Amino acid sequence: MAKAPLIILTGPSGSGKSTIIDRLLKESGLPLRLSVSATTRPPRPYEQNGVHYYFWTRDEFEKQRQAGAFLEWATVHGHWYGTLRSEVEDPLNRGIGVLLDIDVQGAAQMRAHYPDCLSFFIRTSSWEEYERRLHKRGESPESIARRLAAARRELERSDEFDHVILNDDLNRAVAQVRKEIEQAFQKGSS
Repeated sequence: MAKAPLIILTGPSGSGKSTIIDRLLKESGLPLRLSVSATTRPPRPYEQNGVHYYFWTRDEFEKQRQAGAFLEWATVHGHWYGTLRSEVEDPLNRGIGVLLDIDVQGAAQMRAHYPDCLSFFIRTSSWEEYERRLHKRGESPESIARRLAAARRELERSDEFDHVILNDDLNRAVAQVRKEIEQAFQKGSS
């Protein structure tokens, strides 16, 4: 069986990671799946448990962390987030590429476990574009301020990734990411 790639996408809030991932899953024709993370944050109105996240209490999260269920975990905006081993190892063992939508902390931890993973840092060309996208999403002023502060820290670490993708043109950004993922699948089959 061909070796499937582990693919990390990260970048500041408003960079378009989720939109790129949605397009890859729908349009690429590749055997890909998105890893569902666990979190202690409350679900948003449209989110479903087990689809968008596994929504756990802090006690549940800590119990699973102590049991070794996570490959990585971090506190982000006051809530715990983590990538479950089962969400990554099982699909990879079946030849299915796994997409991770995680922050820079989680990406660093995952690269330690999977040094041959494929990693992307998604960004926009301007600070104003991040602000515009966050306002468009209806974020509160406090949330926008917190996310923009985190974005400054994340942007400083973009050179840790295999590819930095400018997402000012969504079609171009998706095509660039898809091309690299296709090449990773080809390497895994040779």
